[in-house]
Amino acid sequence: MTINLIELDDNEKYAYLPKVLPNNVSATPSIQVGDLMLYGSRILVVFYKGFTTTHSHTKIGKINDVTGLQEALGAGEGTVTFEVKE
Repeated sequence: MTINLIELDDNEKYAYLPKVLPNNVSATPSIQVGDLMLYGSRILVVFYKGFTTTHSHTKIGKINDVTGLQEALGAGEGTVTFEVKE
């Protein structure tokens, strides 16, 4: 899946998904680099910086190797490809 991401708050990128996804929203007081979350039911968020927040999200995944993630995502809008490795 390849999507275009929009910059937000100098710590994350997001994209509106074409379809509503099931969610399990919970408080996420601490965001970690590489967290993949769903905000609401249609907004995919990739976090490239860690921080504290009062927002709630649905955790959907984690980028294990975040080496260079901030440099790759940190400036302006971008395109990201997600693929499943077996």
